[in-house]
Amino acid sequence: MKTSITDQFLWDIYNLIEKGENVVYFISQGRKAFYNYSGLKNPIFEKYRKTINKRKFSKLVYYLKKNNYIKVKNLKGNKTISLTKKGENKVFKARFKVNSQYQKRKDNKWIMVIFDIPQKQWKARNLLKSILHNLKYRKFQQSVWVTPYDVFEKTEQLLQYYSLEKYVRIFLIEEL
Repeated sequence: MKTSITDQFLWDIYNLIEKGENVVYFISQGRKAFYNYSGLKNPIFEKYRKTINKRKFSKLVYYLKKNNYIKVKNLKGNKTISLTKKGENKVFKARFKVNSQYQKRKDNKWIMVIFDIPQKQWKARNLLKSILHNLKYRKFQQSVWVTPYDVFEKTEQLLQYYSLEKYVRIFLIEEL
């Protein structure tokens, strides 16, 4: 599955922040921002500078700001980018798309996820279904999803990240 440039860009920003490097400075002083910027050499900046032109890059950043995935702030005379909560959620979804080459389990067992999320938390339920689908789970029944792929750890990470552990049970089964 091909990842969109938006998802890949957000994923790269997230990785840079997670590594504890300096704030992303590549949108600074107007037109020169695409080729010149202050701060440390930024691998994300270099990657996107080489693959897309200035106009497309500006449109990408505008789209991300408009849709509330990133915030651009002034910090000591430079503009910096930070991810919003909505941006972090999109990154988390994109993370599973980027790493979508899954291997089938060597023991030929299946992973079954059963969930019961209250109606009040319909957004969490829809998010869970979306990510289960991206992890190559298939709907077996309404709240029962199964997969033959080795995605157990990624599923657990997802549940912990969104605090859904109390609504979900994961089983390792021999056959369907």
